[in-house]
Amino acid sequence: MEFHIRCDAKDIARYVFTPGSHARARKIADHFDHAELVSDSRGYMVYTGTVDGIRLTVSSTGMGGPTTAICLEELGHLGADTFIRVGSCGTLQDYVDCGDVIISTGTFRAGGTANNYLPIEFPAVPNFEITTALVNAAKALGMKVHVGLGSAGDAFYAPRRDPAMREVLKQSGIVSGEMESDTLFVLAAFHGWRAGALFPSDGTSKETKPEWCEEAFRQGEENAIRIAIEAMKNVALADGAEKL
Repeated sequence: MEFHIRCDAKDIARYVFTPGSHARARKIADHFDHAELVSDSRGYMVYTGTVDGIRLTVSSTGMGGPTTAICLEELGHLGADTFIRVGSCGTLQDYVDCGDVIISTGTFRAGGTANNYLPIEFPAVPNFEITTALVNAAKALGMKVHVGLGSAGDAFYAPRRDPAMREVLKQSGIVSGEMESDTLFVLAAFHGWRAGALFPSDGTSKETKPEWCEEAFRQGEENAIRIAIEAMKNVALADGAEKL
């Protein structure tokens, strides 16, 4: 049994969603045909169930690289090797509206946890197969998404980068800002896992979580969940996963 998530191998599917939010983990599990809470330990809520006969797991990771790394390592010990982060993010780009879903193609490494695995020069990029599956799922569902680069850092309330650097990142096409994808992508590369990520925007380029955007964000969250589940199901079927 793993020390923090308190699960056995029999509790965990190969295919795992890793939202930061505990509430979002429950929302993802609510989309399963059958879902069981298999662990609620140290802030990690883990559910396993099926979608169209495909066995899937969702585990909340909490916020930031350290808790994400612990969760991923322990899930990996139990046989998981395919991960989709369903997170939330801010944005630097004026064309992104609150609730818009962003599919990541890579992450500017502003956090610290991943540096203990691979040097800062190593790129934090998602698996091409998983990213393609996310894009294709969005198209199949008729949902608008943005596809692009993001930034992830560990310190939410730390002093912000100077305005000039923010403009450089914006000019360079950085779309999203969150706290976990750099860790996810680097650990996946280090261990040989497959990983991808998508996020509904919870703000605008000028304001994070404005009060008026709550309804739009919740719809974006629901859209991201549906895209992620469709993508993961298709990946599993392509792998030849047996239906239960």
